[in-house]
Amino acid sequence: MNLKQFAELAGVSTATASRALSGTGRVSEETTTRIAALAEKLGYQPNAIARNLRTQRTMTVGVLVPMGHDALQHLSDPFFNTMIGFLADALVEHGYDLLLSRVLPDDERWLDRYIGTGRVDGLLVIGQSDQYHVIESVARRYRPMVVWGGQMPGQRHCAVGSDNFRGGVMAAEHLIARGCRLLAYAGPRQGVEFGERLAGVRAALAAAGLPDPIELPSHFEPDAAYRDLAAHLGNLATMPDGIVAGADVTAASMLKALAEMGCDVPGTMRVIGYDGLPIAGHLVPALTTIDQQLREGARIMVDLLMRRIAGEEAASVRIEPRLLLRQST
Repeated sequence: MNLKQFAELAGVSTATASRALSGTGRVSEETTTRIAALAEKLGYQPNAIARNLRTQRTMTVGVLVPMGHDALQHLSDPFFNTMIGFLADALVEHGYDLLLSRVLPDDERWLDRYIGTGRVDGLLVIGQSDQYHVIESVARRYRPMVVWGGQMPGQRHCAVGSDNFRGGVMAAEHLIARGCRLLAYAGPRQGVEFGERLAGVRAALAAAGLPDPIELPSHFEPDAAYRDLAAHLGNLATMPDGIVAGADVTAASMLKALAEMGCDVPGTMRVIGYDGLPIAGHLVPALTTIDQQLREGARIMVDLLMRRIAGEEAASVRIEPRLLLRQST
């Protein structure tokens, strides 16, 4: 049964039937109730494809996760799991479905090609990866896109994320206040977000008259990160007394490596993460972390995207990070 046939049975115009079933437009409560009851009785479901053709909307948002920085990283990563879940919750409240894609960029046209499919009304991009310049270029001609990530001076694309530099400062200052004097920074360094976090750590150490952090670079993927960090720790001539991890997943790998070395956390080593993932509170010891307020960030991203889909202006938003104090420091 199509909408026209259903409307004839209901004794109303197709426009009235459509508005009553979709909950849009002006239809009396009595008519809406009657049409809803008839649809329930007949098992009638409006044709979403036909509706989308009329409205020129897919009612779907693409969620892209570019992995140009590390092909080993997967969507099973706790950060992506958490962020995607929060985005899905927020999109449902606006009546939108989510189309998820993990992207391994092979050239600078990958984002244009995705947009050209016409499958979505807008895009949410989780992380700038090493694709900042691609995202920035596309933002000049494609408006309905919001990115989780860092913000640079003069940036064109709309981004939501924590103040990563401030978060790095907070992490280092916390360890310094705990008596640490030789810090290490563990984790990825690629991408705007991680570069800002490392810069914040350096700034806090310089302000305290302490040496630059020992850098312990690692992959994002937990098993690879564990191998990287274990190798670095085994080769250090002098062990730090405090470690700032660029992400909670990195911190979890670090805690594992330190435990296998017999290092007491927080007795002889203090460790702080960055993200505020729910899983961080379940590590042993429970992880002190810089909380990015991911749920709030996801809500803001979706709200900004809805405004951009509607043709409105929507500027980037920077979220103030906060310290979640737990046993690891």
